[in-house]
Amino acid sequence: MPDELLQYLIAPSPYSARWLWLAILLTLGLIAWYGAVFALTGPGRRLAEVPVVGALRGELLKRRAVGAVRGIGRRHRAGELDAAQAGAALSRELREFLHQFTGVRARHLQLSDLAAGELAAAAPLLADLNDVQFNADSDVDVAAAGASAEELIRAWT
Repeated sequence: MPDELLQYLIAPSPYSARWLWLAILLTLGLIAWYGAVFALTGPGRRLAEVPVVGALRGELLKRRAVGAVRGIGRRHRAGELDAAQAGAALSRELREFLHQFTGVRARHLQLSDLAAGELAAAAPLLADLNDVQFNADSDVDVAAAGASAEELIRAWT
């Protein structure tokens, strides 16, 4: 190649420094994300204990449980469920809510164990629902029990 053409050759353009800083920021953001996830959900820490997330989770659980209890009440009024079936469904839904909200395995506890523990406020209602479910001559009103279940769920802290 003749020497006079060397003046037209140039070095390749360098990369912009913006790409380097973008890569650094993305890497730091990824490290911060993993650190936050580990700190908030790490060993010994439940997601419900995180202030904002726990409150939102509790409200969503309450809203879902109230909707399910209302649906059971509608099905009972429509005649799809008799009193025993409605009582069983309400009891199951209430126990499921208590388990998800508190972490206590309420689905598997006897009423005496519930009454002695932190779920004592729910024990009288669950006793009424058991009476409806297993006693054909029960005088417990399923509609009133459903309304009580809604109130209990809404007021649970």
